[in-house]
Amino acid sequence: MNLFASPDTMATNPTLAVLGFKRQLVYHLHIWAFIAVAPLVMVQWQHGNFLLSALLILFCVNAALVILFLRLRSVYFLKGRLFPILAVVCAAYSTSINGHAGLYWAYPAAIALFFLLPLKEAIVCNIIFVCVMAVVSFLQFPEADFWRITFSLGLSCLFAMIFAWLVGRLQQELTRLATTDPLTGCLNRSQLADILNSQIQLRERYERVSSLVLIDLDYFKTINDRWGHLAGDRVLKEMTIRLRKRLRESDQLFRIGGEEFMVVLPETRQKDADTLAHQLLTSISARPFLDDIKLTASASVAEVCRGETWSVWLNRADQALYDAKAKGRNQVVNAARPSNEPAHTAGPSTPASDTSAAI
Repeated sequence: MNLFASPDTMATNPTLAVLGFKRQLVYHLHIWAFIAVAPLVMVQWQHGNFLLSALLILFCVNAALVILFLRLRSVYFLKGRLFPILAVVCAAYSTSINGHAGLYWAYPAAIALFFLLPLKEAIVCNIIFVCVMAVVSFLQFPEADFWRITFSLGLSCLFAMIFAWLVGRLQQELTRLATTDPLTGCLNRSQLADILNSQIQLRERYERVSSLVLIDLDYFKTINDRWGHLAGDRVLKEMTIRLRKRLRESDQLFRIGGEEFMVVLPETRQKDADTLAHQLLTSISARPFLDDIKLTASASVAEVCRGETWSVWLNRADQALYDAKAKGRNQVVNAARPSNEPAHTAGPSTPASDTSAAI
C-alpha cells in the first residue's frame, strides 16, 4: 500500500485516506523527533553522559529506520514498538542524571505515544511511563516537586488520551459515512473497486472463486410516482433487511444505484450464487411491502474469471441484468463467460416465478 498516494486516489477511498494520513503523521513525528534528539547526542557526550548518548543514538537509529521503511517500503518498522521503550528509558535516565533538564522531554514523548501507537497500547505504555517517572521524581526531587511532576505528567497523558480517542471516533464515523449508503446502510461505490479487486486477487493467487449478484427492483419508479418518495425509501430499507437475512456474514451488500443492489459472495461458484439469487428474488416477491405494495426484482449472476479486471467482471453482470430485464423481468440470468474460460457446473437459470413483475 502506497503511503504517499496521490490526493485523487485517497479521495476515492476514505479508508485509504484515513490510513494514509495516519502514516503521514507517524512519518513526520519521527522526522521531528530525529531532528530534536540528534543534537542531544553530542551535548550529552560532551557532558560525559556516555550511556545516555548511546541510548539517544538508538532512539535516532529507530526514528531513521521508521522513516526509511515508510518512505521506501510503506511499512511501519516494528509497528512503532521501540519508540515507547526508548522514550521511557531515555527520559527516566536523563531525569535521574540531569534533573529538570531531562524531565522536560518526558512530556512530548508521552503525548507522542497516542499518535504513534493504537490507543490501548498507548494507554498501557503511558501508565508505565508515568509510574517510572514518578519513581524517578520521588528519588530525584523534593516531595512538592514530585507531586507536581506526577500530576502534571498524568494530566498531560489524560488530555492526550481523550483527544486521541475523540479523533479516532471521528475518523471511524467519517469513514462510515463516506463508505455506506445513508438510507440503507449498505456499502456504496467508494468501496466497490477495492473489494472486487481483492476477490480477483484471491482468484488469481489461490483459485478461490467468488461471484457477484446484481439485483434491480422492477418498475420501482412507479412506487415513487404513486405512493411518493418516502414510501420508496421505506421499501428500499425493508428490502435491504430482507436481503441481509439471506446473506452470510462474509457476504457484502452494496447499493450501487437508486434501486440497484450488488451482493459480493466470497468462496462461491456461479451455480451456488444462482441458487442464492433465486432465493433473494423470492424473499422480495413473497410478501407485499408496506402492507400493499407488491414488488418483484430482476437479477444477474457472474463468477469472476481468470485474468479479468473488476470493471469487466461487473460489466458482464450488468449485461446479464439487462438481459433479465429484456426477457420480461422477475428472473435471474447468468452472465456469459469469456470464450477462453472453462465453464463450471453452473446449471441453467430459471425464472423466479411464472409472471413478470408489474405494479
